[in-house]
Amino acid sequence: MSNNLDIVLPCYRPPEGWTGRIISSMQELSRRLPDLSIRLILVNDGSPAGVEAGDIDVLHAHLPGMMYVDLKINQGKGAALRRGVGESTGRYCVFTDIDFPYTLDSVVSIVEELQSGTDIAIGIKDQSYYAHTPAIRKAISKVLRLLARTFLRIPITDTQCGLKGFNEAGRAIFLQTTIKRYLADLEFIFLADRSPLSMKAVTVALREGVEFSQVNVRILLTEGMNFMKVWGRSLLGKTSSSHSQPR
Repeated sequence: MSNNLDIVLPCYRPPEGWTGRIISSMQELSRRLPDLSIRLILVNDGSPAGVEAGDIDVLHAHLPGMMYVDLKINQGKGAALRRGVGESTGRYCVFTDIDFPYTLDSVVSIVEELQSGTDIAIGIKDQSYYAHTPAIRKAISKVLRLLARTFLRIPITDTQCGLKGFNEAGRAIFLQTTIKRYLADLEFIFLADRSPLSMKAVTVALREGVEFSQVNVRILLTEGMNFMKVWGRSLLGKTSSSHSQPR
C-alpha cells in the first residue's frame, strides 16, 4: 500500500468561506508532509444549506483525487464519519471538523505520532482552549470528562476533541462504533482501550479565530442516552489497559 493519508471531513451547514479554508489547509498539509500523498474525503451529512454543486467543483479543481460522499438525509456526525472512514484506503486516516478548528501544527503532530508506530492518536485540547471557549461548552466538556473518568475508566477523558487519527488497524476499530452523533468519539476511545492496539494522547491547539456553534439542548439529551449505552457496554465486561496515561 502506498504511504498515503486520507483526511475525512463531515460537513453539515458549513460556515462561510469553507471551501477556501479546506483548500488552503490541504495544500499546506501537503507541503508540510511531502512524503505522504494526501486525499480529502468530504462527507455531506444531508446539509440543507451551504453546499452547492459549484463548491464541490471548486474543491475537485484544486484538490485532484478528492472523494465526495453525499448523504441525502442527515444522519449525524458519527454516522457521517463512519461513512467517510469506510471509504478510506490510506495507510493513515485523520478526521477533523469542516472548518479545520485546530492548528495545522496539531494535525501534523497527529500524523507524526502515527508515523512513529502508534495505532491510534487522540487529540486532547491544551489549556488555552478553555480560555477561548464559551462557559456552557466549558461546563459540558468538564462534566463529560468527569463522567468518562468515573464510569468508563478510560485513560483519555478528553474524548470530544475533534481531531483524531489512526492506521489501518485503528480504522477497523472506529468502524465498530455505532453511535450516530457526537459521542461516536467517546465510543471509539472506549473500544480502542479494550483492544490490543496502541493509543496515545497528543496535545493540540485551536487556531486563531475559531467560532463555536450554539449548543442544542435536544442533542444533549440524545447524547446523554448514548453515554448510557456505552456505560452499559462497560458493565458487561472490562479488560485492563495501559495504552496511555490518564488525561
